Amino acid sequence: MKTIFLCDKKSNIEKVYAESFDSLPEVERTVYSASDLLTEPTKFEEVEYVFSTWGMPSLTEEQIKSCLPSLKCVFYAAGSVQPFARPFLACGVKVFSAWAANAVPVVEYTLAQIILANKGFFAHSREMKKGNREAGKVMKASYPGNYGENVGIIGVGMIGSQVAERLKDYKLKVLAFDPFLSDERAESLGIKKASLEEIFATCRVVSNHMANNEQTKGMLDYKYFSKMMPYSTFINTGRGAQVVEDDLVRVLTERPDVTAILDVTYPEPPAEGHAFYSLPNCFLTPHIAGSLMNETHRMAEYIIEEYERFISGERCLYEVSEKMLETMA
Repeated sequence: MKTIFLCDKKSNIEKVYAESFDSLPEVERTVYSASDLLTEPTKFEEVEYVFSTWGMPSLTEEQIKSCLPSLKCVFYAAGSVQPFARPFLACGVKVFSAWAANAVPVVEYTLAQIILANKGFFAHSREMKKGNREAGKVMKASYPGNYGENVGIIGVGMIGSQVAERLKDYKLKVLAFDPFLSDERAESLGIKKASLEEIFATCRVVSNHMANNEQTKGMLDYKYFSKMMPYSTFINTGRGAQVVEDDLVRVLTERPDVTAILDVTYPEPPAEGHAFYSLPNCFLTPHIAGSLMNETHRMAEYIIEEYERFISGERCLYEVSEKMLETMA
């Protein structure tokens, strides 16, 4: 047995790889868990390749060396590898992620929300449901539409950069904040580097895509939200922990013209009775921006193509290094 499926949530393998099992004829359909490894470690001594997805177990270096001494690569058909990657990398095991595939639906979700926000969709629909047609007429002059307006992007990784690229089709101007964004990269993307203060003060829509780590927790607070333009919108598909949620609630309460679209919160979902549920200018979705249902098959496709490149000696596209983990989501 040289290649296995390893996942503590076995049903996720069936869901994500459903359309791809025929592409891996050498891999038996059995899905092993961390418990299986630890119970019978000698069974896996010859395993060289692991395929997984959401539910990949976090193992210690000692467990990896004991249970998977021949392991060369982990092929992860999902996005963030932060919870499990470091011990594998420390053992010399290569880790590959389908983060690029998982970025596609997040980009699509974000782009759709930006376009709707610039049209005033959320505020207009709220007033129309109340039968307040006159207020809707007045608000039409408060939203700029999708031509020549500033859009703020926080975090210019795989997702943020793709959002910026797609916004060019609408002749929208992108201002971006990312401590790791070089001048050369910004120029190649056709975006302007800006501070968080400038973004919140000058962009009608601000979308958060910053990687989640200790440095970014609580980085978005009242200092920034209070600077938001009239009739502006904040979108979060990054991580809820990056927002000081009490501060966002305060601004949404003080500023009914401001809208928040939150696909992520901290915790998820918000606690029962949280103000996010009752604020009319806060729109919640249950972490749906990432890959769902059929979209998950794209992740398996990407990671199997990466596996084929690796075993053929071709240049791989989605290998994760320890250095990358410092800035990746």
